[in-house]
Formats: sequence, C-alpha cells, structure tokens
Amino acid sequence: MSFDSRRPSTVCWRRLAARGGLAAALGCALGVSLPAFAQQPAAQPGAARSYTIPAGPLGPALMRFASEAGVNLVLDPQLVDGRTSPGVQGSLSVAQGFSLLLQGSGLESVPSGNGGYVLVERSAQSGSLDTLTVIGTRFVAGNDRLVPEYAGGQVASGGRLGVLGQQQAFDVPFNITSYTAKRVEDRQAKTLGDVLKSDASVQVGSGYGNYAESFRIRGFTLSGDDVSFGGLYGVLPRQVVVPNAIERVEVLKGASAFLNGVPPGGSGVGGSINLEPKRAGDEPLLRTTLGYATDGYGEAAVDAGRRFGDDNQFGARINLLRGSGGSPVSGDDDERSSSFALALDYRGERLRSSLDVGYQKQVYQGTRRGIYLGGELTQMPQAPSPRTNYTPSWAYSEVETTYGMWRGEYDFAPNWTGYLALGGNDTEEYGVYSSPTVNNLAGDATVGRMDVPFEAKSFASQAGVRGSFDTGAVSHSVNLGYSGVLRRSYSAYRMTSNSDTNIFDPVDVPAPTDYYDFPGGDMDDPNLRNRVRANGVSLSDTLSMFDDKLRLLAGVRYQELTVRNYSYEGAPENAFDESAYTPVYGIVYQPWETVSFYANYVQALQQGPTVPSSEGYPNAGQVLGTVRSKQHEAGVKFDYGRIGGGISLFQIEQPNASGDGEVYALNGEQKNRGLELSVFGEPLVGWRVLGGVTFLDTELSGTTDGANDGNDAIGVPKYQANLGSEWDLSGVEGLTLTGDVVRTGSQYADDGNQYRLEPWTRLDLGVRYATRLAGSPVTWRAGIENVTNNGYWESVGESGYVTQGMPRLFKLSMSVDL
Repeated sequence: MSFDSRRPSTVCWRRLAARGGLAAALGCALGVSLPAFAQQPAAQPGAARSYTIPAGPLGPALMRFASEAGVNLVLDPQLVDGRTSPGVQGSLSVAQGFSLLLQGSGLESVPSGNGGYVLVERSAQSGSLDTLTVIGTRFVAGNDRLVPEYAGGQVASGGRLGVLGQQQAFDVPFNITSYTAKRVEDRQAKTLGDVLKSDASVQVGSGYGNYAESFRIRGFTLSGDDVSFGGLYGVLPRQVVVPNAIERVEVLKGASAFLNGVPPGGSGVGGSINLEPKRAGDEPLLRTTLGYATDGYGEAAVDAGRRFGDDNQFGARINLLRGSGGSPVSGDDDERSSSFALALDYRGERLRSSLDVGYQKQVYQGTRRGIYLGGELTQMPQAPSPRTNYTPSWAYSEVETTYGMWRGEYDFAPNWTGYLALGGNDTEEYGVYSSPTVNNLAGDATVGRMDVPFEAKSFASQAGVRGSFDTGAVSHSVNLGYSGVLRRSYSAYRMTSNSDTNIFDPVDVPAPTDYYDFPGGDMDDPNLRNRVRANGVSLSDTLSMFDDKLRLLAGVRYQELTVRNYSYEGAPENAFDESAYTPVYGIVYQPWETVSFYANYVQALQQGPTVPSSEGYPNAGQVLGTVRSKQHEAGVKFDYGRIGGGISLFQIEQPNASGDGEVYALNGEQKNRGLELSVFGEPLVGWRVLGGVTFLDTELSGTTDGANDGNDAIGVPKYQANLGSEWDLSGVEGLTLTGDVVRTGSQYADDGNQYRLEPWTRLDLGVRYATRLAGSPVTWRAGIENVTNNGYWESVGESGYVTQGMPRLFKLSMSVDL
C-alpha cells in the first residue's frame, strides 16, 4: 500500500477507514493528525495498555495504535509511504508502542507538548531506530519473560509450561489460560479462588475442615499447597494466597508430570496452577488502593515499582496489603490479612536474574466453613440461608508464611541458555477447627473441636539448559532440565466431645475444653509427621518444520519419589521409595495463521494411598506405590488477533484403591471424559469477553465389591459454564460495565451417589470508572457478587466435605496512581 499525499481526503479515507476505524479515517481526511475520539479513554504517557496490532504497512498500523491509545498523531503521509511495521502485541505504554511500531523505519515519534505526538525522521544525532531496544516488551519462547497480554488485557497469550518456560499457547500442544494482574484488580480479588471462579474448567472449594482453598481442574483435586510459584513447588503461602503481588495466574489444564514433576501434596492429576510475580515496569509506578466490602471489611494496598540504571537494567517492585473486618455471613466479623512482597530483578544482554521475597499472614475467627454428612442422612439437605453461619464463633485459624525465590538465566552461546532457580518457605499455623456433621434433613447436627498446630518447611530447585539448532529443514528446540522439591511437615492434634446444633438455626455453643485423653503428639512442639522428596530429570525436543506449521514434541522424565511417614510421637510408620519414567508426546499443526490443531499424551504421577488399618487387610499401613494417571487430549485453537478461543476433548484415567476381599490395592479407576470450549479477547474496541463451557462425564470402576461401579466420582459436576463481559460506554469516557454469569451442574457428595448437590447459578455485576483527579489517574471499581443472593451448595471435596456459596457481597475500591 502507498499513500498519496496529494489526495489525503480520498485515498486515506478509503484505505484507512476499515483498518484504523473512524478516528483513523478522519485523521487522514484532515491530512495532519489523528484525533482521540471516545473510542478509548486516553492512555496516560506512562500507563500500560494491551495492544494487538499485526505486522503490515506502517501508516495503518500507526493510525490504529493512535486510535486505540486515544492520542493525537501528526504525520506527513509521504514519511510512511512504502514503509512497513513489525506490529506490536502486549501491554505497552504509548511511547513503547510507537517505538516498536517504528523499528527499522528511520522515523520516530516526538511528544508535541499537548499530549500528542509528531512523526519525524530520526536525525543522525539521535541514532538509528534499527538499534533501538525496548527492554521487557519482546517475547522469546522458553525463557522467564512473560508472554504478552492478549487483546482486552484480561488474559495473556500463553504462560509457563514447567521446565519448558514461558510459551505462546497457540504454539504448544497443551491447554493453558493465564489471567493477568488487570483481571485480578478489576475483580477486586481477595484470594486466588476469587480469580479462578470465572474459569469453566476450575472449581473452587475448601480444604478438609480448615480454611484452605482447594481447586478441581477437569474434575480432579488440586490442593492449595500444590500451587507453584515461578514454576517451583513448595514456595507459596499455605492454604490461601493473596494475589496483590501476582502478575499472572496461569492454569494448565491436564496432567503435567513431565512439565512440572510431582507436587509435594500429591494432587494435580487434572491440571496445575502457577503464579508469576509482579516485576518493575519501564515506567515508574506508585499506586495506592483503598477497598471496602460488606460487612465492614476494609483494605489498603500499595504497589510501587521503578527501574534503575543507564539501560533500566535494574528493577524493584514492592507490594503491601493490610485488610481486616467481616463478611456478609452472620457473625463472621474478624478476618485479617497482611502481606508483603519485594521483587528485585536484573535484565542484561546475556544475564537475567530475579529475587522475590515475601511474607503473608491470614487470621480467621468464626468464619463459616463447610459441613460433613452423617451416615443417617438419606439425601442431601437443602442449603440454609446464604447468611447463616453454623460455624462456632470460637473457631479460629492463623497461618503465617515467609517465602522466597531466586531465578537466573544466562545466554552462554547464541541460541543456548542455562537456567537455575531456588526457592522455599517456612510456615507456621495454628487452627481451632469446627465443622458440623449433619445427621438429618431437618438440619440437626453435632459439632466438636479439634486443635491443630502445624509447621512446614520446603525447599525447591530447578536447573537446566535449553537451546535450538537446525538439521536441514527441521528446527529443534531442546531442553534438558532438573526439578525437585523437599518438604517436611510437623503436626499434632487434640479433640473434644460434640455438642448439638442445627445448620438452619445454629447454636453458638460454648468452646469445649473437655479434651480426650489421647492427644496426638506434642501440642507445644509438634513432631515430624511427613517428609517428601521428589526429584526428576527431563529431556525434550520440539521439532518444527514446513515454516513452523508443524511442530512435534517428544520428551521423557525420570522421576524419583521418596516418602517417609511418622507417628504423632515421631516414630517411623512407613516408607516409600520409587522411581518411574513418564513420557510426553504432542503435535501442533497450523494450516492457517489463525488456526492451530493439537493433540497430546501426558501422565500424572503421585504418591499412592496408605492401606487403612481398620479394614483388616494383610497389607495394612503399606503405601500403594506410585499412581500413574494417563491423559489423551486433542483440540483446536483460534486466534484472530482480537478474539481467540479453543475446543478441547480429553480423557483422564486415574487408578483408585479398593479392596477385592483379599488385599487392598490399586484395583479401581476413575475415568473423566470432557469437552471444553473457551473464548476471550476484545472482538470490538470497547467490548471484551471471557468465558467457556466444560462438559464432564465421570465414571468409577473396580470399586470395592463392585458396589459403586458405574457411579459418578465425588464433586465432579456434569457441566460448568462461565461467561464474563465488559463494555466501555461510548457516551461516558472511562466508564465500563462488567458482568459475569456462572452456572454449575449437579454433582455428588459420595461415591454411592446418594447425596446430590443441585445445579446452581450466580450472577455478578460491576462498574468501573477511570478518570483523573488533580492530575493523577484514578480508577473506581464497584461490584456485586451473587446479585440474587442465591443460597446453594457450591462444591464438595473428595472426602464429602461440602461448602456453601457466599451470600450477596458488595465491593468498592479506589486506585490512584501518584
């Protein structure tokens, strides 16, 4: 395409109206500038915004960027005539976007002093744009630099795949969704679960009797303790993670033993979650946020970061948060949250390094937990009023974690990089737990008390080398890596007798003190109860051919798993040492630039269960080896620049333990078959979508005496649908309406399929307003969760622990960039 400077009002209008929108067309019609109409709120010079502009002719690319950024660009059409742009993708400031679009053109954008820019030829004194490097915006597959955001800014274009590093989702044979810090902030998320409630493949539930968050991905449990940080297990705080210092929440859907190794908690058969920390951006940031939620919960946070050095090679970012108050559940009036996170990084030409240290403390007093189901129940009782609190007011939990991680990578030769990571945490916890056991449909229940001191210490490491080379027409990307985690946990317990209550009309029973005479261990100095060491070495090769239209992945991992269990008195109980090889195969075929077909075979490894001693089996107390689950998956992904999505079909087979009358062994199986549909992006400027649907068919086989053969597995819904949308109102600059709908199908709370949880629907609505006060950017956010105040049983854990959904919740926050 060429530009005719003699006829800007006809040529530019005709050729740019479709490419750059109305503002671009008017800019060309005037022949001098592109005005910022109300298509987008004007971007602040240092503020980052998500852009996806493909490579192509320079003129339309500049016009489209200026239109989306909401800035004036004055140019002479003869300057861009015949020139091309490499395009941009990711979260960029206005200056960064112009710099990348103009690379190699010999041109530069110069601020005009009124918030606009003028396009001029780069003078000899200012240097060549061919050598310009905007650090932090280029993405190279495999390293630690984050994948760019997708159009709309709610999700990224990929994420970390364990030892394979950060990868574009479109180019790999796996299904990964990465939620951005923008999504976290706009949802006013207090916990990791608040972020993931909008994912159709993920269910958010509670730990067994405690205050932990747990997750189900593709119908299989992922413990909150098995969430990774920067690709390392055993680093993040235990039970609940506050996401204020998190840049990405990455969900890998499917088994991942080859990519991630074995998590210390032994969960994650259906998928994994990885969190990436925030880093200092190229523009200084000082943001303060104040928030309020019903009933009386207040929160204050600070997010500050900047870069230093001649080339901005040094970065520092700090996040602080303090919150306290109650919730809309009756009597739940004492929740406290404190967190601190410091992120330091260095990014040089060949060496890149980062250090993250943090502290988090969570306190819960009288916060509602779930229920147990008594043996006398004949069916699932109705859910009480959503505000009813059947957890005693003296129930309590305090969890305190200090954690840290260092990562580094060095380019020791062209196309070859070595990497190393170390991390760990130290956790102290004390809980006074109490959840009612419901015995009939009238809600009559008993409630007791269990005190549990708990400590855990973890250390994780990762090392390897990756590189690329060609053999004829085939390109190879190889990776040789090691990853491991060591975790020691210490605990004790004591229990009391039960008191009567009712979940529909609860009695706040006095805190019992009649502890039984058989305490489990030393309450003041808990003994070592469990030690897990998981080490593995992996080797993989991704072959690319036919101009990268076809990619084949093959790899193998050698995994060692060592487990030592001890009694509450510290005496050895049982030991487990095994090793296994686990393969991975994958294929990606991209017949067109916008479509990617893929398939994979991958496994999950975990420690097997311990044979119960109460059943009288001759192998009582034995650990049943390594459980090897298998996944087959195939699908197609779509990427049209501003809107993307995918369709996935999968089957996961997990061996289950059961008795056959003579011995207790891995005789059974849980098989989950599923279909996933997803969509995300900004199909029209100002309208963003994020959602999906998952259909699941689960079946048990080989159960004890065949009693539950053919039944559904516990806690696996028939379907789950999530749809979120944002709409920037064209009549009011900076005003955005938001909405999310979640629909979850029926599920069972027992293997016998006697206790059925009914389907439920939740509607969340919100509004966001971005403006300026006294020259500073300000964003107001208001939201209502569970608008209809629907009462429902939300989820159920593997042991039949049922969690109720939260009542209507109002949230309000204000963020100011100083």
